[in-house]
Amino acid sequence: MSWQAYVALGTTVVVFALLQLMRRVPTDLLFLGGLVVVTLCGVITPSQALEGFSSNAIITIGGLMVCAAGLRRTGVIDWLGERLLGRTTNEKSALGRLGVALVGSSAFLLNTALVVMTMPFVLDWCRKRGVSPSRLLIPVSYFTILGGVLTLVGTSTTLVINGELQREHTERIAQVEVLRASPDTSSEQLETKAAFAHQVRPMKLFELGKVGLPCACIGSIALILMAAVLLPDRREIMGQFDALRRDYLVEMKVQSNCNLIGKSVAAAGLRNLPGLFLIEIDRGYDVITPVSPTDIIYDRDRLVFTGVVETIVDLEKIPGLVPAAEDYEVDPAARVQRHLVEVVLSRSCPAIGQTIREASFRQRYGAAVVAVHRNGARVSNKIGSIVVEPGDTLLLQATGDFVSKHRNSRDFYLVSDVEESAPRRHERTMWAGLLAITLIVWLSSTNFFREQEMLAGASSTAIAAIAIAGLMIVTRCLSMSEARSAIELPLLLTIAGALGMAKALSVSGAAGFISQQIVGVVGDSPWLLLIAIYLLTAVFTELITNNAVAVAMFPIAVGVAEQAGLSPRPFIMAIALAASLSFATPIGYQTNLMVMGPGGYKPADFLKIGLPLSIVVATVALILIPYVWAF
Repeated sequence: MSWQAYVALGTTVVVFALLQLMRRVPTDLLFLGGLVVVTLCGVITPSQALEGFSSNAIITIGGLMVCAAGLRRTGVIDWLGERLLGRTTNEKSALGRLGVALVGSSAFLLNTALVVMTMPFVLDWCRKRGVSPSRLLIPVSYFTILGGVLTLVGTSTTLVINGELQREHTERIAQVEVLRASPDTSSEQLETKAAFAHQVRPMKLFELGKVGLPCACIGSIALILMAAVLLPDRREIMGQFDALRRDYLVEMKVQSNCNLIGKSVAAAGLRNLPGLFLIEIDRGYDVITPVSPTDIIYDRDRLVFTGVVETIVDLEKIPGLVPAAEDYEVDPAARVQRHLVEVVLSRSCPAIGQTIREASFRQRYGAAVVAVHRNGARVSNKIGSIVVEPGDTLLLQATGDFVSKHRNSRDFYLVSDVEESAPRRHERTMWAGLLAITLIVWLSSTNFFREQEMLAGASSTAIAAIAIAGLMIVTRCLSMSEARSAIELPLLLTIAGALGMAKALSVSGAAGFISQQIVGVVGDSPWLLLIAIYLLTAVFTELITNNAVAVAMFPIAVGVAEQAGLSPRPFIMAIALAASLSFATPIGYQTNLMVMGPGGYKPADFLKIGLPLSIVVATVALILIPYVWAF
């Protein structure tokens, strides 16, 4: 190897080792640091180092993150969650429904974004049914991982590998043209190089699904069967649902467009809300208390609840159900500029001793009182008539700058935002749904566009993702600031840094050297080489991170195929599957880390159920890959 190859290989080893030894160091910082090292040492040029930041994969992933945020902001995900688990009463049925929905959805939505959108309504269902989240959250992560290999856009890993295929294909075609122009090139040599270039062509949308679909189906069945026996049932997590419980009194008004009108309390789903109890229905001429499950909800009813703030936030997500607070903003255009804030009143607050109606919170603070909590005492059922006292906790609908304005105010002991309290843009639900369908159709048609010269510009997944993300903003499904915050910059920087380091491995000759060593150890048996590449990728993915391993293994797989005189296609697909199907450790895949805390899991829990699942899908993949993509 050249000294550049030693630098590239040594830097890669150091970065991967630090990922294991220094868990608190940000992953993106390590990979960007490695990229700087190989660039400063002259292994790659600055332009090569920066190629990753403008890659098709990076832009596509960022655009899809914005699209997913738009679906969440408009309530499309809430609607799907209600349809998915709303009437499910037992754990086994919930697993089956989640499996079908998540495997199918993650084929077209990035699995990290899908898990973010799914966890809230799964946790809500667990609260309502008394089921520990530890029985469902690992399957949520695993189902999205399994569905991610059905299409090209299901996971960032396949997008990254496809970006590498596009780059490799372009370079190989250029090499073929150089050989064709040379008089010393034999026809056999030219044919071999052209065939190899064809085998590193970019993937079609459903190409990986030829093996990914059997893996997903068999893996999902295996997961459901194993879940009942191998998943932990941590009942102590249930206690966290009631930890720091703060019961508010809140009055909600039924508007004429509310879909609860005409339904009974039970049918409307208001009987078993987690941490919330419907204590009264005020109909003006009649007050119903206590409320029975068979009572019907009518237009203009006022529903009085006591419960925790998280479920009050969920009530606001129901179209046509709004707090009956004085000065509460109900206009959709103005409402999106407001969110919920909790404040604790101090003794010096000028509202002390006045009713909430008299205190004029709108004039004084630009806020409306949504709910009231008072420790150790029952307050009146009418929000406006409550006389506020020092120490009362109020839930306010306030403007975005309320916290920064009043954080140090003497009127309040404490001021804090309520997470996930931004109101849903229900009036934009139809737009978001249509845009999501358009995106799926567009992504499915990219190969058709590529074949039509006039429509070639529409063949890019990055252009499709950017266009739909932009339309989400233009149609006000989400704001520009929300779109920016939806983009996970650390993930994109990690991928960009890993792409640059993989380039260093390739151009320095390090990848070729490793390929020679693998062929030398394993031999030239296609099956043994395929197993070796798959297992190496799978093991490294469990210990490090999927995108980085996929990028690092790509040039090695291409080199192995070239050294052994085989087609690189099956080896590249093996990397795509092995790096995407990571179940045995929480650090192997981002979605595993995302469910670890809320599910109360330990690393051993992932190994216990993830290792058998990894063996199942690896067996299916290794059997089918050579039949779909011949050696």
